[in-house]
Amino acid sequence: MKRTFEVNPWTLTTHDLNPKDKRLQESITSLGNEYMGMRGMFEEQYSGDTHQGIYIGGVWFPDKTRVGWWKNGYPLYFGKAINALNFMKTDIYVDGQQVDLAVNKPDEFEISLDMQKGTLTRTFSVYGVKFVVTRLVSAATKELADLHYKFTSTDGKAHTIKYDASIDADVANEDSNYDEKFWQVLGAGNESDASYIVTQTVPNDFGVPQFTVVGRQAFIGGKKTGSEKTDEQVTDTFEIDVATSGSTTFEKRVIVTTSRDYDGTDAIVNAGAKLLKTLTSASYQDIYDAHVAEWGKRWEKADVQIEGDDAAQQGIRFNLFHLFSTYYGNDPRLNIGPKGFTGEKYGGATYWDTEAFAIPVYLGVADPKVTRSLLQYRFDQLDGAKHNAKQQNLAGALYPMVTFDGIESHNEWEITFEEIHRNSTIAYAIYNYTNITGDRSWIEGDGAQVLYNIARFWADRVHYSARKDQYMIHGVTGPNEYENNVNNNFYTNWMAKWVLQYSIDNYPTVGDNEKEKLGITPDELTHWQEIANKMYLPQADVEINGETKHIFEQNDTFLDKELIPAADLDPKIRPINQHWSWDRILRSPYIKQSDTLHAMFYFPDAFTEEEKRNNFEFYEPLTVHESSLSPSVHSILAADLKMEDKAVEMYERAARLDLDNYNNDTDDGLHITAMTGSWLAIVQGFAGMRVREGKLHLAPFLPAKWTGYSFRLVFRGHVLEVHVDKKGTEVELISGDPLVIDLNGSDQKLG
Repeated sequence: MKRTFEVNPWTLTTHDLNPKDKRLQESITSLGNEYMGMRGMFEEQYSGDTHQGIYIGGVWFPDKTRVGWWKNGYPLYFGKAINALNFMKTDIYVDGQQVDLAVNKPDEFEISLDMQKGTLTRTFSVYGVKFVVTRLVSAATKELADLHYKFTSTDGKAHTIKYDASIDADVANEDSNYDEKFWQVLGAGNESDASYIVTQTVPNDFGVPQFTVVGRQAFIGGKKTGSEKTDEQVTDTFEIDVATSGSTTFEKRVIVTTSRDYDGTDAIVNAGAKLLKTLTSASYQDIYDAHVAEWGKRWEKADVQIEGDDAAQQGIRFNLFHLFSTYYGNDPRLNIGPKGFTGEKYGGATYWDTEAFAIPVYLGVADPKVTRSLLQYRFDQLDGAKHNAKQQNLAGALYPMVTFDGIESHNEWEITFEEIHRNSTIAYAIYNYTNITGDRSWIEGDGAQVLYNIARFWADRVHYSARKDQYMIHGVTGPNEYENNVNNNFYTNWMAKWVLQYSIDNYPTVGDNEKEKLGITPDELTHWQEIANKMYLPQADVEINGETKHIFEQNDTFLDKELIPAADLDPKIRPINQHWSWDRILRSPYIKQSDTLHAMFYFPDAFTEEEKRNNFEFYEPLTVHESSLSPSVHSILAADLKMEDKAVEMYERAARLDLDNYNNDTDDGLHITAMTGSWLAIVQGFAGMRVREGKLHLAPFLPAKWTGYSFRLVFRGHVLEVHVDKKGTEVELISGDPLVIDLNGSDQKLG
């Protein structure tokens, strides 16, 4: 755990410029607007260690998979979000001396991320000049990024600043193979009032479209002294006079347009010029105010207020800020990458995290159409999922572990084609949407194609054990990735059984047109029912705290391990994934994230309290929580079991996982999809939110160190505000018709 920013409910501020923490600070101070985003690197030259990163939503490259062996069905490429043109690049000189904070120790220094306003401000003083630099990626104009400078003399002398502003196409990914470059320059130009550069991804052998990205920059203030164009960069040079007193301002505006929205290079270039021209009459204050107003609308719907614990308050807002910076439902072609716009790890692709963790949050804080967009994303990629199943000689659809276009593009076999439980989570998302919104049009329409092709996959992937007269699933990896290639992973089997039963139960209401497309026969449904009835679910008796208790076994051989609690490990070797060999991890009993318990997280009402308690008390002590997704699940389950101290402990870890760098891995990017966990832990955990047979249920408790908390909740055309304090719980109907909810076991009419 390492805390590098001061605790404040709405801001993240540090006065420490420690080179060892530079990358960590860059991750935490990233900005984005769903369309594009960037790490919090400095604009000007920084000769120390830094990770420059600017990414464009939906722009990626199929990087050839390189392995020392090959198997049939192996993915041909690993899709990755690539570092796009660097439109923030700047060289700054004060009286001829270059500003480089790795060399020039500033007289004062501050970085401050304002989460309420969506801005990053940096203040420092060098060579007798104070710089205040404010950065935003506009929430009002998606193609716009803005840099605003305020210069003030600190020594009573006049100074001249030379400002070289560039858009640089000579960029690379840190994880590229053999220093590969993914971009080529198609054209560039220096105009009287702006400069631009046209880049395109290099050709690939996999039929993936090449993306064209155009960056255009313009300026307000200063005296332009020249322009330059090279093979990979355009530059505009300005002189800015800083007087002995008062302040001088300067602004750089960047517009980014891509082939995702426009056809043909000329159209992309002209669109950027037109957008920039529409901003000509707008002052910086106009741009700033429009951006802040959009963030205000988001916070009005989604803010969670915590009283009595500023660290917890800062944590939940930090997570919501970065979640909404990554995705806000404005483009149904996009999804939520585990690192968002904050780094390159995980390739910036779509994982099962979206359906497991993000959809429940968006269902609670946004219009249902946002979730419909996420469901539509999977429907649009159904052909790719069918292709993935066919590659394994299986029926139906296998949704990918990692994807941009529906085709599996992950390059680790034990994850890609063993961690197939993610297929069930796509079906769970359909259930979750239907259950919470009450809208059955998706499951009875396009969603039927998704659900029933997933069911077909499971019916083909299982095998029948004549010895036990049960159906089994061998050769899988469960959510606990610290075990590979196991047989009868409880969670995988349980969820496959659930998918088949859910599909059978809902088939009568599927539209006739969808049924005709599916061509499901009565014999097929009968076979699915047989599998569901006879699915093998491993279970055993174990000793917990000196008593014999019955549990579900994580897989067939899990209990044969040496079951030593994680608390007995030497803290010096934690996290184990940074200290142990993979072989040792696989042989150990330690669990990366919820596995058996994950089914209970999805379906808490499907298990008895005794089943949930026994399994939690057995598995949680063996869990090292080295997945960012783990703490929130355990917080919710602990709250369900009235284990309030454990629920709060796990919430605090989920809420501040990146802020306090719990897993020592935030320097390469934030855990965006895991940021949903802090909201889930409060709403589903502390507030006990459930939807049963169309009725909203709440059973809140107040953490001991808090004096109160409140949140807004979207539910079936209603907006509710829930406030919990030491006096109890109040629920107010903000909008919508009168509604009856269950509060602590009693009906309460709202409105």
